[in-house]
Amino acid sequence: MVCACAGLAFAQTQTTPAAPPAKGSSAADAVKQVELDWEVATKAGDADKISQYVADDWRSLVGTAIETKQSYLADVRSGALKLHSFVMGPMDVKVIGNVVVVQGSDTETSTYNGKDTSGTWAWMDVFVMRNGRWVALRSQANLVK
Repeated sequence: MVCACAGLAFAQTQTTPAAPPAKGSSAADAVKQVELDWEVATKAGDADKISQYVADDWRSLVGTAIETKQSYLADVRSGALKLHSFVMGPMDVKVIGNVVVVQGSDTETSTYNGKDTSGTWAWMDVFVMRNGRWVALRSQANLVK
């Protein structure tokens, strides 16, 4: 989501930060919570928190641009990426062993480098379990309207 540059997600609703999944909770539920927490952190401009949700070797494709974790966090820290409001659509989650694929959409009011990037975005994030936490490894987002 460059609008979340990760295709990821930014929320207006406050949620509890992600913790290790509770015993009995599903991988799908845990990753949905990470998506929501990532959104809240992006809206707050909290690059340190976002760093917890994105793998060091994360890449994102937004339009024709490929972004790294380092460039994404720099955009958040500098204020180049700003999320003003966000409404997340439903998330479709597919668990494949220690990989989780999430597809969704969101409608947001946002800017990137001063340019309006508001609209409805379709996105997909691929998560892997590393060191006991779900982290995004790959993301893609496209403005659909």
